[in-house]
Parts: sequence; structure tokens; C-alpha cells
Amino acid sequence: MTPPSSETGEIKIRQVLTKADKMAFLRVPFKVFAGDKNWVPQLFFERLEHLDPKKNPFFDHAEAAFWVAIKAGEPVGRISAQICSIYQKIYPEKIGQFGFLDAIDEEAVFDQLLAVATDWLQHRGMKHIQGPFSLSVNDEVGLLVDGFNTPPSLMMGHAMPYYASHIERLGFAKAKDILAYDYNLETGDFSPATALIKRIKKTPGLSVRTLDKKNLDHDLTIITDIFAEAWSDNWGYVPMSKSEIDMLGKNLKMLVREGYVTIASIDGEPQAMAVTLPNLNDAIDDLDGRVFPFGWLKIIWRIIIRPPKSVRLLLMGVRKKHQNTTKGAALAFIMINELRDYHHGRGTQKCEMSWILEDNMPMRHMLEAMGAKPYKTYRIYERTL
Repeated sequence: MTPPSSETGEIKIRQVLTKADKMAFLRVPFKVFAGDKNWVPQLFFERLEHLDPKKNPFFDHAEAAFWVAIKAGEPVGRISAQICSIYQKIYPEKIGQFGFLDAIDEEAVFDQLLAVATDWLQHRGMKHIQGPFSLSVNDEVGLLVDGFNTPPSLMMGHAMPYYASHIERLGFAKAKDILAYDYNLETGDFSPATALIKRIKKTPGLSVRTLDKKNLDHDLTIITDIFAEAWSDNWGYVPMSKSEIDMLGKNLKMLVREGYVTIASIDGEPQAMAVTLPNLNDAIDDLDGRVFPFGWLKIIWRIIIRPPKSVRLLLMGVRKKHQNTTKGAALAFIMINELRDYHHGRGTQKCEMSWILEDNMPMRHMLEAMGAKPYKTYRIYERTL
């Protein structure tokens, strides 16, 4: 077993066990990204809840540990290691994961952080390590390796260019790249899909509607059912648990208006869905991680009372029988077109569409045909233990 802390030279690796340890863990990015205008400080209270087994349903089916690197009394690095029981049932290769990797540009810090995470996973029978996932494939995924010159969108990570070289130096190799697409709601061109959309709209029994917040549980069931079917064959897919679905519902109820979600049905049967969220990072980038005394008022004003500057297309799915068909492509175009009209009509300027697997060429071709451009690349690394 790895002890709660280990020390080599001037770098001390301390396992996160107390509230003070958690605050040191959360302060690491403030050290690493000092002076980086594109980094967005995350809210302390939200991150504390994310790390809290009593408040984050991820821990209902997972085990995790967290460490912080201390140098001269200051937190200079951090990492997590986690094992998800749902993931283990789907993928039998004994893959453990790491996440929350942030550190100053020193070999010793990266070496010791990845060593302690690797050791923890090995002692629990894992044969491979993969990441970063903070904490799961349904949270922040991948290490930013291209696109450092713009701020990250909601639930997408940020990094310094040197992270990748340190990770690769330690024997980690690329497992998969995922892409974020930038779409300008003012200049995006839907003309290539206009004829297709017009034709599919004539389909008997086709209807497209927005979220019904009065019947949120019903619509949430539709969204998650289509998501589970549409994404089940995707690389790294892990279904959301019931408690995670409930949390998604709470977030939708709190953050979005009805027009943020579209559901397409044929003959009354839901066949496709798309979910956008306001880009909370636009609203919190000047709060320094704190909501008191006036942070809440700023957030409410910036994303609820007035339209957000940007949104993120977080989820989209089409049932399998329509995938790789003209009808499936048209359903996707119709939903995106409805969302574009809604958000642009309110004054929102941009939409990030993320994330997209690098080899999901049908989706990539569709997004690029309507004018979306890949502008950030995130890499998932792996190594045999």
C-alpha cells in the first residue's frame, strides 16, 4: 500500500485527506497558470463538491485517491487516481485512470505525481493506466495538446504546452485524440444541408420540440436513453448511473431554458436529441474561484438573465437505426439548426461542439460542412503498468 505521503528530496507528495489538503489541491492551478490569460479559475465550492464522495455520485461506483505535491511549503502539483467499477465491467483489461494532473514545469514533480498514481493503481490490480479523466469519461476528458490560445469551455480542460512532453517522457503514448469544434452562430453556413433539411422535414410524423421542464423527468429519460444507445459503441463509453442522471436533471433545471434542448421524434417515438449548456466559464473567469460576496449575482446576470456569450453542445445522439443514414444526418442537422436559431436569436455568438472522437468522420464531416472548425485537441494517454 502507498503511504499517505512520501518524500524525495525537496518535493513532498502528500495524499489528500483533510479539508486543508483539498484546498491545497485546488490551489495548484493558481500557481501553474499564474499569468495565463486563457485559464479560467473554477469555483472552489463546485470543485469541493466534485471531490466529495457524499455529493458526487461518481463515488457510488468508484474508488479514488488524490495527491498534492508540495515544494517549499507551496502546492506545485496535483494528481488523482481512480477505478470505476462500471468501467471495469465493460472493459476487462484492468484499466485504471488518472486525472487532475497539473504541475509546474519540473521533471521531479511530474515523475513523482505519476509514480504515486501508478503505484496506487498497481496495488489494486490494474494492468494499465489511462488518462487524464477528471474524474470520468463523463467529466473532463483528455489533456489539451493543441489550442492553448483560447479559454476552455464548460467542463473542458486547460493545460500548459509542457505537460505533454513530461507525460510522454515517462512512457505514456497516445490512446485517442478528441476534438472541440468552434461554431460561429452569426456566420455559420447551413446552406449545404438546406435541401436535406427541407426533404426530411416532409417525413410523415416528424416533429422537433424543445425541453419540457414541467415534465423534466420524462424528457430526461428520453435524453439518457438515446444517449446510451447512440454512444454505446463509442470508444471509452461508460453509461451514467441513475444518480448521475438525476444530477444531470438538476443541472438542466437550474442552468437552461427550454430552448437549450431539442428532441426529434418520428410517429411520436423519440429518435434523436441534442443538449446545449451555457458556457459557465464566460461568467466566472473574473471571480478568482469565489462566489462571495457578489459572485452569484454576476453569474445569474451573465448566464440566466441575459443570454450567455457562448454555449457548449454537450450531448447529441441519434438512435442506431438511423446512424450512417441520410435520415440520421438530417435529424442531426435539424436539431443543430433549431439550436442555432434559438441561441443566435437571443444574442449568443458562439457554440463549442465537443467533444468529438478524432475518428468519428461522419460527425466531423457534418460539422465541417456547416462551417464548424476544429480548434482544440485533447489527448488521452495510456501506459502498461
